[in-house]
Amino acid sequence: MRASIEHLLVTDFRSHARAELAARGRSVFLFGPNGAGKTNLLEAISLLSPGRGLRGAAIAEMGRRGPDEALGRPWAVSALVADDNGAVRVGTGVETAGAARRLVRIDGEPAAPALLAEHLRPLWLTPAQDRLFVEPASERRRFFDRLVFADEPAHAIHVGQYEKAMRERARLLADGAADAPWLTALEARAAPAGVAMAQARVRALIALQAEIDTRGDGAFPRADLALSGMWEQAAADGAATHDLEARLIDALAAGRARDQAAGRALTGPHRGDLVVTHHAKGRPAADCSTGEQKALILNLVLAQTARLSRAVLSPNPVLLLDEVAAHLDQTRRAALFDDIEALSLQAFLTGTDASLFETLKGRALGVQVDVAGLTVLDH
Repeated sequence: MRASIEHLLVTDFRSHARAELAARGRSVFLFGPNGAGKTNLLEAISLLSPGRGLRGAAIAEMGRRGPDEALGRPWAVSALVADDNGAVRVGTGVETAGAARRLVRIDGEPAAPALLAEHLRPLWLTPAQDRLFVEPASERRRFFDRLVFADEPAHAIHVGQYEKAMRERARLLADGAADAPWLTALEARAAPAGVAMAQARVRALIALQAEIDTRGDGAFPRADLALSGMWEQAAADGAATHDLEARLIDALAAGRARDQAAGRALTGPHRGDLVVTHHAKGRPAADCSTGEQKALILNLVLAQTARLSRAVLSPNPVLLLDEVAAHLDQTRRAALFDDIEALSLQAFLTGTDASLFETLKGRALGVQVDVAGLTVLDH
């Protein structure tokens, strides 16, 4: 189902006192000097979905601050989102300075954050992800879980439930309390969510690999994907859900003393990893050049976007690409722009120089971002 942002309004968010953009469903390239607030606009859009946005920042950090203000001001982000069923106004923000939790409204009515996924599903790439293949496994899990979530919004709920139960278990173990019944209850709560996480990751990986293989070789190198976690491997082998849950409960119970000594749980779906290999070269992504790593990451995102663009009942992704063009050669930059246009999706891209988007002129809305605000250059 085609979904796009028609109009975006940001108030007192990060560096922006007020920013308004009439995108009218078009792709947008934002250009301007470093520090002008381009990434802040992408972050604002990313918050129109469940979760903590592309920076993963605390809500209290997002409000604009004056020189003498200790707390960020109340902030808001809203957008008119159009899809096959019409248009809906979605918004989020905080009503009091320094608030730790954000509120969500859909067509003016309070709503649970999870309901945002019914209207908009942003996928993003940022410069922080350039080192994805050399960072700890937790970064790759977070990246892949975002791809999974774009397809299955319930995945985010399961991740949250699992992490909450495991945090409480870790605190109880750290306190040294021999509260076996409460530990048992927490492990029984974590297991179903953890197994659901592993199963969703497996489904997503199989579908994503098929899409990558179908797309074949092009400007972006083909990747071979695998999941290294034992629980994902068990799910891939077809183990029954009930059996997996029972095995995870038993493993957590058996590992209490070891986990207490280590200060963390040493088994569970939070320990797995996304393994990416450059297909043509047969080399792990971490051993590839920086440019090849960037291209591999882009291929994963574009393949998932292409697959989800054919969805009938769920909204298509909106791509948020921060400073991506500057790290691509001319051939790959042109291929990226062509892919976005061919998929008929809306994308928001940033860069310091308008020349990076030369081949997008006339195909996307050009917007200059500076201290004065937003200036639309291309209608």
